[in-house]
Amino acid sequence: MSEHVEWSDAEPSAPSAPAAVTPADAADAARLVAFGLQPKLQPARDQEYAELLRRYRDDPAFARLADAVAAGLGLVVLEVSPRAGMAVTAAEDSVFAVRMGDYARRTAADSGDRFLHGLAHLAAAALAFPRPEDLADDTYIGRVTVNGVDAFVRQACRRLEERAEELGENTDPATGAPGLEAAWRIWARRSATGATKDARRPAASTTGIVAKALAFLTDSGFLQRTGDDSGGTYRTTARYQLQVRDMAGSAAMAELLELGVVPVTDGTASLLPAEDTEDLELVADAGLPFHS
Repeated sequence: MSEHVEWSDAEPSAPSAPAAVTPADAADAARLVAFGLQPKLQPARDQEYAELLRRYRDDPAFARLADAVAAGLGLVVLEVSPRAGMAVTAAEDSVFAVRMGDYARRTAADSGDRFLHGLAHLAAAALAFPRPEDLADDTYIGRVTVNGVDAFVRQACRRLEERAEELGENTDPATGAPGLEAAWRIWARRSATGATKDARRPAASTTGIVAKALAFLTDSGFLQRTGDDSGGTYRTTARYQLQVRDMAGSAAMAELLELGVVPVTDGTASLLPAEDTEDLELVADAGLPFHS
């Protein structure tokens, strides 16, 4: 008579081996990352993109594979969702990293203007998301204008000047000095608009620099242009919110926000431009959102 074996005494079955990664899986993961590198592409308008996002959400093994492909390309995955798609940012050593020198050449700016272009990007981010709760709220949409960003920087410049005077510090810091203290007089002495024979906005004016910065962010899928008022009006995208979240802990961003300058979202608040004076020698390099 055979011995009866209870279910509880039976040997546990060996766990099934994970399915092997196929070339097709790798191709799909790379395809998803490629979609992520097209910042203007919206998942809702591309069926293949939307299906790969669903697969990323529902298949952990595929998600790990896509993350690995991104990491191998020097990309940091910020979020994968229907609202943002596969939002990635480039690590400093990535071939996809944008550097300020490359950006300056792309915008036909003098190499000496790199610092001012970096400050314009920093100010646009601070103005678009001035409060921590704005960055935390996925439904929040920030709005900026060219004139508003320029006015915001000029107000910050005056606040920095006042702070330096109160502390008895040198109010004309050396151009090589780090931080925003070296920036206020450089920006304040640059003409806001300037003039050309055909009434165009000079690229070297501060509003021209801001316009270049916001146009670059638009081309990169971070902003959407909504009108021409106040030098150009823009709204933020989910990708820009994620990008600013990623850099919100930077010292430069914190220093700018701690000045207590009231954000100007429509470019029409009572912020007066500084008097035009001769330009200073400009410092090289700038930071956010570029790699130096």
